[in-house]
Amino acid sequence: MPANSDLAVPPAANVLLERTFALADEAATNAFGERFAKAIDSVREARLDTPDAHGDRAFYGLQVQLVGDLGAGKTTLVRATLRGLGHTGRVRSPTYTLVEPYTLARPAGELALYHFDLYRFTDPAEWADAGFREYFDSGAICLVEWPQRAGRLLGIPDLVFSLDLDSGNDARVLVARAYSESGKACLERC
Repeated sequence: MPANSDLAVPPAANVLLERTFALADEAATNAFGERFAKAIDSVREARLDTPDAHGDRAFYGLQVQLVGDLGAGKTTLVRATLRGLGHTGRVRSPTYTLVEPYTLARPAGELALYHFDLYRFTDPAEWADAGFREYFDSGAICLVEWPQRAGRLLGIPDLVFSLDLDSGNDARVLVARAYSESGKACLERC
């Protein structure tokens, strides 16, 4: 494994918006996930309703990278987001499968969401070899745990959620950074 492979790889882009959220407990994490799900719906619907300068009404999806140590709450946040988007089934951690796909019925039409866990990767080339690029180019929501294991191959994300344990209790601190206009619009609604 390369040296420092667990360190976050900062995107090579400017941060458009940064916000910090104190998540006192699992209920607070679930509440943030619910707000994030509503933000995704809102941004997606606005994009589909309002044409851009070229007359395009497409939603191009979101890439959200979740960074944090083991136990920091990444999967809990993904689970809460899925619940907020209406998923009622089981939410598995994709540690062994690498990706778990979800198809969600939404007011603006069906939404594909892919939950990735790259923890088991030992080399960024494994991401390219796995053939995951098509998921990121499909207009889906891609939530990626351990994105640093793919190095810079993921490209610039729309959002990075960095989760850290608050000392001595169950609290977490979430630092959210937006790197695209869609990511910024979502973060403004959280």
